[in-house]
Amino acid sequence: MSVRNALKAGRIPALAGLGALVLLAACGQEGIERAGDPGFAAVDTARISTASAAEEWLTYGGTYDEQRHSRLTAINTENVGELGVAWTYDLATNRGVESTPIVVDGVMYVTSAWSVVYALDAKTGAEKWVYDPDVDRAVGVKACCDVVNRGVAVYDGKIFVGVIDGRLEALDAQTGKVVWSKVTVDQSKPYTITGAPRVANGKVLIGNGGAELGVRGYLSAYDASTGDLVWRFYTVPNPEKQPDNAASDEAFVRVGNVTWGDEGAWVTDGGGGTVWDSIVYDEANGQIIFGVGNGSPWNRTFRDPAGGDNLFLSSIVAVDAETGAYKWHFQTTPGDNWDYTATQTIILADLPLGEYGATRRVVMQAPKNGFFYVLDARTGQFLSGDAFVPVNWATGLDRTGRPIEVPEARYSRQPFEQTPGPLGAHNWHPMAFSPQTGLAYIPAQEIPQAYAEDPRFTSRPVGWNTGVDFSAGIPPIAPPEVVRFLRSTLKGRLIAWDPVARQPRWTVEHDNAWNGGILSTAGGLVFQGKLGGEFAAYNAATGEKLWSHDLKSGGASGPGTYMIDGEQYVAITTGWGSAFALAAGFAFDVAVSPTVGKVVTFKIGGTAQIADAGLTPVDATPKAESFGNLAMISQGAVHYSRNCMVCHGPLAVSSGVLPDLRWSAITGNREAWKGVVMDGNLAANGMVGFSEFVTPDESEAIRAYVLAQAHAATGNGSSGGEP
Repeated sequence: MSVRNALKAGRIPALAGLGALVLLAACGQEGIERAGDPGFAAVDTARISTASAAEEWLTYGGTYDEQRHSRLTAINTENVGELGVAWTYDLATNRGVESTPIVVDGVMYVTSAWSVVYALDAKTGAEKWVYDPDVDRAVGVKACCDVVNRGVAVYDGKIFVGVIDGRLEALDAQTGKVVWSKVTVDQSKPYTITGAPRVANGKVLIGNGGAELGVRGYLSAYDASTGDLVWRFYTVPNPEKQPDNAASDEAFVRVGNVTWGDEGAWVTDGGGGTVWDSIVYDEANGQIIFGVGNGSPWNRTFRDPAGGDNLFLSSIVAVDAETGAYKWHFQTTPGDNWDYTATQTIILADLPLGEYGATRRVVMQAPKNGFFYVLDARTGQFLSGDAFVPVNWATGLDRTGRPIEVPEARYSRQPFEQTPGPLGAHNWHPMAFSPQTGLAYIPAQEIPQAYAEDPRFTSRPVGWNTGVDFSAGIPPIAPPEVVRFLRSTLKGRLIAWDPVARQPRWTVEHDNAWNGGILSTAGGLVFQGKLGGEFAAYNAATGEKLWSHDLKSGGASGPGTYMIDGEQYVAITTGWGSAFALAAGFAFDVAVSPTVGKVVTFKIGGTAQIADAGLTPVDATPKAESFGNLAMISQGAVHYSRNCMVCHGPLAVSSGVLPDLRWSAITGNREAWKGVVMDGNLAANGMVGFSEFVTPDESEAIRAYVLAQAHAATGNGSSGGEP
């Protein structure tokens, strides 16, 4: 049954996981067949190299340089106000959507939650085929940031998709049938895949996620024709610091092993360093450049008490495209302590930074830590780095690009409120670069976080392993005024950054912290969506807003553009979910509908309409009287933050993507609560039991905390007779 039909039949409930644990079901390879017409979607490296994101959108970032800049000019500053909806397509998902549409030979390929792939007529939106990889919904609790997928790759008549459960699959582009399927991870461990594959020179490149839960990261290259593994580069040494018979062996002997101690949680948890997003083919230098994620645990005190830099965590790494052999690296955050990943958009460009103004091929990145980096693409040499948002964990960078840390940022049990927080100054939302203006367009944000060492930390084999106390600085009972204050601290902005002048050219302030991905065009435009629903076009040179449209859903994905029969289209996928909607629901004034995912495509003179999603009615009343004293509620807050917050939101405030536990009927009945939280009665929906990780008393404390938050929100007073 397809996702669309399953939803219509009521087979996929909106309720999903409560924490970040559990098993992963292996999937078979039934239905595997040979690719069809070799002339269909006949994309190769040369075609992607010469396309320059003109009439088609052949790879995730538009081109191999991943600039997300289109040469199309049919939609421009003069006529953008005439844009209207050309067509929409219902993705029928009740979770997050982050896919950038790929368009080749008149067909659009997109993904939605649970790694479902859709092939659509790019001119009309008519469905050609849908492929559902049939993922066990229990895998959702292994996904740190919702069961999202950022898109596919197309090459040699095949569509490649990374599946959330760790598979890499090749589909026939014409029929959607499986050509080959490979399990790329140890499925007994909490690995996931959410990123889009890249393909170059016959090799499919894919990474993975899961560093919050305890895994060892790597990047793999598979043969596009057969699915055979060609090479693998690990980003963290193995516990014995011995060779893996992998492409990364020499790198660890040369520079990596010495940066790790011999003890700490990394030895058992894998160390982290997952390659979950940015992968770039640098054709000019014959190399793959990729970004590496955070450590596991986040807190280096627990991860590696020796206190080293821990390569290649939070680094940009370059390897030989054919062999995977190490070429160079640059570490943005040595000894990462804060989830400051370097997996954000990596862009290649030629800038006038050479002698006498000569162009120099560079790597640009604006990672989570708040600094904008420019590196030499051939050597990795640090050229410049500047804060693009307010930063208080470091006072700047030294001449080598190493951050000059504030001592308090190496937090202890005393909380340190830090900017940026773990959601970063810039997250997965793609930035863009326009060669016309010479500006990089960054979807930036300010979301502070109080970091404190978790005094209860113990390494858990599947659960969240951060070593950070998420309840630090958060009151155990939060009345509406506290929620409003926290909401006011969140800020978002679109920054046009000049990488040569090393400063912003212009900035647009948003009323919502997490704004969406960017598209730049030769028509002098910058397009950006926002999670709040607005999709807007700005003058690329000045930042003036020229047009906007209500998407009636979240617009965080990276948009794309293409041309068919002389008409230019702009497309974006929409939907609620992803890390921000799940983990920061208190940022919104209202809950949202759980079934709103769509592809929305615009053209000049379009007259179609976006259907209203409608809000799901919620009985926002406590389902029982408060119980427990303040000590019990405080303990409940701690255990909620460790096990529940990532899916159901801080302060027990959900955005509506997953149930708001304050209003759940099960809070009113101890046995019903136990049946779901401890016994896993809703495991088939993705809500697995937590009996391995919380005791019955701790589970009941969580219920007391959730009810206290419900009564605080409705003004019904405090709990247990205590203030």
